[in-house]
Amino acid sequence: MQTNEMADFGVSEVEEAVYRHFLRHPETRADHLHVLLRVGCEEAGAALARLIRLGLLRPGDTTGRLVATDPETALARLAELRLREIYEEMHRVTQYRHVLATLRAETDRRPAAAQGVEQLDDSSEIRGRMDDLAFFAREEIVSAEPRVRLSAEQVGQCGARDFRALSRGVRRRVVVRGDALEHQPTAGYLGELASRGARIRVAEEMSDHVVVYDRRAALMPLDPRNDTRGALVVHGGVLVASLVGLFERIWEQAEDVPLALRDPADRGTGLAETELRVLALMCTVGKDETGARDLGVSVRTYRRHIADVMRRLGASSRAQAALLARERGWI
Repeated sequence: MQTNEMADFGVSEVEEAVYRHFLRHPETRADHLHVLLRVGCEEAGAALARLIRLGLLRPGDTTGRLVATDPETALARLAELRLREIYEEMHRVTQYRHVLATLRAETDRRPAAAQGVEQLDDSSEIRGRMDDLAFFAREEIVSAEPRVRLSAEQVGQCGARDFRALSRGVRRRVVVRGDALEHQPTAGYLGELASRGARIRVAEEMSDHVVVYDRRAALMPLDPRNDTRGALVVHGGVLVASLVGLFERIWEQAEDVPLALRDPADRGTGLAETELRVLALMCTVGKDETGARDLGVSVRTYRRHIADVMRRLGASSRAQAALLARERGWI
């Protein structure tokens, strides 16, 4: 059996071996899996059951056969689950105060405060701590931001922190949901960040919010679904390292933001230079692979550009987009 490369995602060595087996041999039966992998029958059965629960295996077209979920989808799902587990673990850490009463009964010494983790209870305290952490950052600030819409107040607060950090030479990387680009104030803030040197990527699905400063401190809401209920600040240690690793996986699985967002020449009524190039390629080349190569991006990113152009034109098909662009004199 090979190295357990998926251990960071909470997948055991046997479970990884089973998953890799079905990647190599799709639509196979699991009857003799324990013999092929040289593990116990019960151990193989337990691994199969957990992989099905995780969504890494699913029934095939033929009864009794299983197929593996594609690796990109599988790792994205595992990363989401692992990040949620860490949030829950962090939440449990802050709930241990009820144990102090029994511990105090065992010693007369003043109990030491929990190290590495602190809880912030109100929004003004959270804003103040974020200002401090951003001010003292010297290398890089990274964040996964699931909120689709930022209010004008939030845009102002986030912009002030980020622009000051960028002006000092601090690197900035942000992952947002694709829907955020549909909200003009949020998209404007991201575009301004990009124009000042930040790197922005989008992920189709993302539920957890975390900000990491210089790989030494992290801030996250107590409740991932409601960031007004307080936040946790973690300093150093294994948890911060885990959050950094999870952010990097989210970053690698995300797509570069449409280049039009970076283009300050975008005038709103017309198209930016990159969009015009995409539109011209869409009308002149036959295959997306050719257009992507000419633009210097992946096919997936090229298709995202085309979807953005069609949305700007209000077109439901590429043919209609080409017709509307010609009518408006854009090509």
